[in-house]
Parts: sequence; C-alpha cells; structure tokens
Amino acid sequence: MFYRGKFGDGGDGRDMGAKRQRLGDPGSSFYGTSPGSSYMYNPTPYAYAGQPPPFPVVKLRGLPFDCTEADVAEFLHGLDIVDVLFVHKNSKFTGEAFCVLGYPLQVDFALSRNRQNMGRRYVEVFRSKRQEYYKAIANEVSDARGGSPRRNVPRAKSYDEGKDSAEHTGVLRLRGLPFSAGKDDIMDFFKDFVLSESSVHFTMNSEGRPTGEGFVEFASAEDSKAAMAKDRMTLGSRYIELFPSSHEELDEAVSRGR
Repeated sequence: MFYRGKFGDGGDGRDMGAKRQRLGDPGSSFYGTSPGSSYMYNPTPYAYAGQPPPFPVVKLRGLPFDCTEADVAEFLHGLDIVDVLFVHKNSKFTGEAFCVLGYPLQVDFALSRNRQNMGRRYVEVFRSKRQEYYKAIANEVSDARGGSPRRNVPRAKSYDEGKDSAEHTGVLRLRGLPFSAGKDDIMDFFKDFVLSESSVHFTMNSEGRPTGEGFVEFASAEDSKAAMAKDRMTLGSRYIELFPSSHEELDEAVSRGR
C-alpha cells in the first residue's frame, strides 16, 4: 500500500483478485510501475517464462503487540510494501501479519529477514499464499462489521467508552489507512461531510513514506463527533479506526514527518 494504485474492494476480494491477475510483463510489479526501491529486487522479464509468477505475500509471526505498519516497513526496509494486514483474534492482535510485496522475487529477500529482531523480539518470516491472505482479510472485515454467526466478538467496553467521552475539537485521527490511500479516498469515506483536500492530512515517517495514519479537519466539533459513526468501517479492504484529536496533535504529527 505504499505506492500502488487503488487498494481493494469491499472486502470480498473480487476486485482485488482481478487486479492482482493483471500481471502484464512478468518483469513488472503486480501493482503498476514501481517508484524504485532501495535495491534491485525486481525479477527479469524471463524469471517466470511459461508460467504466471506467484503471489508475493509473506506471513510474519512474533511481532511486538504495539507494532505499526511503519515498523513492518522498516523491518523489510528496501522492499516495496503493498499491504500490511495485522491478524486479530477475539479483537486482540495475535502478533501475526501478512505482508504483500511488489514483486514475487522480493519474497526471497523478505525471508532473509527471518528471525531478525524488531525491537527486543525476533520475528519469524514464512512464505504464504494468496488464499491465506484473502481469508485473513475476510476474517478482519467480518470482525469489524460485528462478526459472523460463528464469531461475534463485542467491542472492548472501556475502549469505546473512552472514545465516546473524549472532547471533540473538529479533528479526527485515522489509523489503519491503506498506504495507497489518497485525499480523494478519505473525502469519499466521509462523503456525508463537506471536506476539502486541504482538510485531509497524512503522516509520514522520517523517509517520507506514509505511516498508515492521518488526520481530518471537519467544519465543526459537531461534525467530527457525527463522523465517529464511521469508526471501524472499511476503506477498501481495511477497516479504519477513528479517534477524537486536536489541532495541536495534528500539527505535531505532520511536522514530525517533514
């Protein structure tokens, strides 16, 4: 999600799957023209002659429980990160995640990071499959929408009460954004509210890459409070968490990424 085109569909994987079928030149990225990674991890045009290239996804295990998408991107530094999907069970992070890469051969380089440290913990890296990744997406979307008949996990009471009691200033912080999301996607997500491009802000890391978080300035505190109804709704294949914020937090977060 760092650099690619539109992220997903409504969670059922059909449009996403179709997009990933459009391979084109085997020497090209699955997701369009790459802006260029730090290393030459791209396959030659003849790397998969006579057969389609494998879907470039790996599974990470043993991640710190405060891990962010930016941490995963740093752990796999130099690779084209298309998507990071954290795995939850009963609304709790399991320490596992799926990471979709831009090129099939980048999987081998990701595997070379197996048992390398992220903070104080070592992280295991495994090969995975398209089907495992799509199944994980379906589980996350199901959980975010209230669960299936087999799996209905209530939200953490204290978590939601904290959001409900927070003071609104007209600013919301968004977490879990696709790295490929643009301002027009955020404006469409909040299409019931009047927003301009200047009211949408994305936070960046020290290398100028998206962190998966952003801020939106609404016309009033009443609007930002009403917009909380979109909390945990999906944008593409990802569900987005919303938090009441402030202009001070927004300014500080944006300035850190400059």
